[in-house]
Amino acid sequence: MAKNGKAEKPKLVNLALQGGGSHGAFTWGVLDALLEDGRLAFDGISGTSAGAMNAVALVDGYERDGRDGAREALHDFWYAVSLKGRFSPVQRTPIDMLWGNWSMENSPSYRIFDLYSRVFSPYDLNPLDLNPLRDVVERRVDFDRVRRCTAIKTFVSATNVWTGKVRVFDHNEITPDVVMASACIPTIFQAVEIDGVPYWDGGFGGNPALFPFFYDSGTDDCLLVQINPIETRKTPRTALEIQDRMNEITFNAGLLREFRAIEFVRRLINAGRLEGMNYRDIRMHRIAADAVVEELSASSKINAEWNFLLYLKEMGRAAAADFLEQSFDAVGERATLDLSEEISPHILPEASKKTTGHRMREAMNRLRTKRG
Repeated sequence: MAKNGKAEKPKLVNLALQGGGSHGAFTWGVLDALLEDGRLAFDGISGTSAGAMNAVALVDGYERDGRDGAREALHDFWYAVSLKGRFSPVQRTPIDMLWGNWSMENSPSYRIFDLYSRVFSPYDLNPLDLNPLRDVVERRVDFDRVRRCTAIKTFVSATNVWTGKVRVFDHNEITPDVVMASACIPTIFQAVEIDGVPYWDGGFGGNPALFPFFYDSGTDDCLLVQINPIETRKTPRTALEIQDRMNEITFNAGLLREFRAIEFVRRLINAGRLEGMNYRDIRMHRIAADAVVEELSASSKINAEWNFLLYLKEMGRAAAADFLEQSFDAVGERATLDLSEEISPHILPEASKKTTGHRMREAMNRLRTKRG
């Protein structure tokens, strides 16, 4: 961070954090690496579901003790998640543990739970509306500190059940109920009521929402941490695979709409058709978990084993290191995510897709060998 003997000022970015259950530990690793590196500072954070949990844990720790406090808070939050997961009736089978398979699909309890959730509502199966994550969120995050923090603007998205529209809560409004609403999967948990209005998972309307940055942030750089792939090369065959791909498409729909809006404005600005008007050319960047999650099944999103979370964290740290090596110089200058390709209806040739960085490939190979 030094140049000509002087410390360089960190570059400002907005962080957009997707949801995805336990796969959110990948985002934990990304954030941990960025905080440790110190060359990027966060003007705002928008999070949905697990992304919202990462956001409030980071802001809570940052308000308490800066970057070190944020890293500690994220670690403690995910460790608490793993401790709570030990009491889950859904666990990997001994054979899956032996072979290093993180999937829950072979667990009889997972199969029963999945079947029941498709036949019965959470109002039938979970009349007391028990959610073990609520206890973790309430115990590990000081929401007074989150609301008090002015250094980082925080936004959490949830979906209004009555209107189907996304609502974005800013840092003054964020409570445990808001975070739980953002992570409320309607087939598993009862809708979370806030001021008498029921809310479901924010992923239906924005995973995550980007538009708050356009109005409430002074920086034009947005770094998306994406753990739900937009494109896949596999045709789902099993019922579980089909359901998982349906969820990915649904939860990415809002994000793609915002990509189209950003790209449309960018083209108009470049064509000189918006001169004198208050429009901004947003520079998008991305750290994606595609290479990791393509090897994982949807059922692994409920695997909260500490070793699995640490595996995802290490993948996230490696991916962040690759981004900093390849794209840090572009931050503040140009976008590194081509939105015209992202919104194209055509599948891109494999050669045109950006390859996984060497740190992430090395980490994946190392861990494959260890698990094997």
